[in-house]
Amino acid sequence: MTDPTISRRLFLGATVASGAALLRSPQQPSLWSAQGLLERAPGIVTSERLRPVLPGGIQTGDVLPDRAILWGRTDRAAQCLVEWSTSERFTNVKRVRGPVARAESAFTTHLDLSGLPAGQTIHYRMQYESADSPGAFSEPVVGSLRTPQRADLRTNVRPVRIAWSGDMVGQGWGIDEARGGLRIYDALRRAEPDVFVHSGDNIYADQPLVAEVKLDDGTIWKNLVTEAKSKVAETLDEFRGNFAYNMLDPHAQKFGSSVPMIAQWDDHEVADNWFHDLVLQNDPRFTEKRVRVLAERAKQALFEFLPIRRHAVERDRVYRSFSYGPLVEIFVVDLRSYRGANSGNKQTELTPASSILGADQFKWLEQGLKNSRATWKIVACDMPIGLIVPDRMRNGERNYEAVANADNGVPLGRELEIAQLLRSLKAGNVRNVVWLTADVHYAAAHHYAPDRAAFTDFNPFWELVAGPMHSGTFGPNLLDGTFGPEVRFASPAPKPNRPPSDDMQFYGTLDIDPRTRALTAGLWDVTGKRLWSTEMPDETRG
Repeated sequence: MTDPTISRRLFLGATVASGAALLRSPQQPSLWSAQGLLERAPGIVTSERLRPVLPGGIQTGDVLPDRAILWGRTDRAAQCLVEWSTSERFTNVKRVRGPVARAESAFTTHLDLSGLPAGQTIHYRMQYESADSPGAFSEPVVGSLRTPQRADLRTNVRPVRIAWSGDMVGQGWGIDEARGGLRIYDALRRAEPDVFVHSGDNIYADQPLVAEVKLDDGTIWKNLVTEAKSKVAETLDEFRGNFAYNMLDPHAQKFGSSVPMIAQWDDHEVADNWFHDLVLQNDPRFTEKRVRVLAERAKQALFEFLPIRRHAVERDRVYRSFSYGPLVEIFVVDLRSYRGANSGNKQTELTPASSILGADQFKWLEQGLKNSRATWKIVACDMPIGLIVPDRMRNGERNYEAVANADNGVPLGRELEIAQLLRSLKAGNVRNVVWLTADVHYAAAHHYAPDRAAFTDFNPFWELVAGPMHSGTFGPNLLDGTFGPEVRFASPAPKPNRPPSDDMQFYGTLDIDPRTRALTAGLWDVTGKRLWSTEMPDETRG
């Protein structure tokens, strides 16, 4: 198995393979043997330089009751080979020939592994055979995932745990191996969620790393710096390199092989506070000034390097939903792709200029929440509703990046779309809706209620904030009163841009109990310390 502890050797391009491979018996099947991948034997002593290497481990994502995306990446053209079983010993194994890793997709592969049993732990092994040197195989990498139960299940329903966070390698804080690397991945893995929702800012394409950063105590934070992380990302390969950087970390690799992900995106996959018509005229770091061009390259890299299932018709669609049995359904939204330009956000009518979801996504989300039969409906949103997230001044007016506009009155601008959704959900008697987000680099819990709001035509709901995963810690932000939010918890930051070594990196969990159907929400720091929790009763029970 690929050793996940030698990220610097991976970065330097050294091969990672077991020396025992040189002592295998002299049989050489053209495909993996009947004994399984781990027992394959090359016919001759294969030169290690001919063997494919997996520099970033493996990942799984977008898991459904009967299928899952298995992601891998090699260093050359190679055939993906997978075997899986419901037994950790790989009895009754099933074998699948996956796609070929090719240069045009940065040697990444996505296998939509189908025919899986619902509600089962699936153990799998991935291996690659070199396209140029048949018989030269990578070291197998082993992983596992658990498929959700069917939504129509009525007996033996098991508890569900969802974790979420966002904001990775931002504000100049990269992998410092001496300080434990990307420790949040280890904390998340130990939390043992059924699924992890990455709430966006998977990378900071617009924030390069420097080798050393002096901390307040006089010690030095020492970043691992790759070529792609030494400047802002503009080319497709530079965006790819930003995603590849995170997967050099051993904690990220171990996490990727053991916890399925549901990924979305936000702004830093492209550039700070971007929208399609933005032109980076005043940023000398960029030679490509057109954000629309940068966004196309960034989205291609995102779909290449994350375990996302492509939509059958809209190939680059990020919004999608996932059922995790009868207890919960997760709706992943995209507030980046369909927004109007950032503005003063005070429009009095809902038009494409004041929209943030867009008409098609709005209809999908509205109908999905109304039609869902799950006890809990989770909206994974890449930006907060009530927190004020300011953008720069334009034409003498403060612009805003998220939904809120710092006006506590009736809905205006992007708030119009949210108000329309909340009103529709109340009319449809949709209960048990919880919003998850990240973006603002601290942890918080907000309760929204009409008796505190300027807009009152909605049912009370929670918005829970987590992050950063491995970035500078900030906050807390101010709240806009339009929808009546109240702070129930907020993690303080003694000063802006606290480094990961201060242990102020946060994630959240949702636990749904099949007996009571109650949801328990928790916010945690990177050490595994619980900072806040509350139990939300099932409001559909009489």
